[in-house]
Amino acid sequence: MSVPVRDSGPRLEESDDAGPRLEESDARLIEQSLRHPDRFGVLFDRYFGDIHRYVWLRLGESAADDLAAEAFMRAFRGRDRYDVDRPSARAWLYGIASNLIADHRRSEARRYRALARSAPSPDIADHGDLVVERMSAALMQPRLAKGLAQLASGDRDVLILVACAQLSYDEVSDALGIPRGTVGSRLNRARKKLRKVIGPYQEAL
Repeated sequence: MSVPVRDSGPRLEESDDAGPRLEESDARLIEQSLRHPDRFGVLFDRYFGDIHRYVWLRLGESAADDLAAEAFMRAFRGRDRYDVDRPSARAWLYGIASNLIADHRRSEARRYRALARSAPSPDIADHGDLVVERMSAALMQPRLAKGLAQLASGDRDVLILVACAQLSYDEVSDALGIPRGTVGSRLNRARKKLRKVIGPYQEAL
């Protein structure tokens, strides 16, 4: 399966009848893709941009293309195990991406330590929306980058999924395979640690 870089975002699908029709649920598309693999491409179009931005924020531009593509390859290969009772595949895809990032923990920690030292300002014009832009700007702040580098990996996962991907507690629970209460406790712990590093006047996350 080929996974080219495209912009994400749900949209109305064209209908043979007059006017557009409501788009099909993620679960329905995955179910259809078991017989017609090309249907998975619609899911790719919906979410690739979001997953690409998430990986880019965690590991940097050089890793984003490959790991985002690999996340969708893994999703495609494992689509027969998807729980079709869950209409949205968003949390599932973020979970796959998070698992891939786990294999690059040292790279992520090095990235944040480097940002803490140099605080570059990358061009993020191609990565679009305001939430990501704000998060990217926040990550460039030396003290915040230092704080992120010091977080336990599980706490960092939860914090960035909530702050960057804007997943709900329930979605983070699904993505990481942890109880909802654990999501809350990890998030609170991460925020407390960051406050000690960045100071009370600037809580970016």
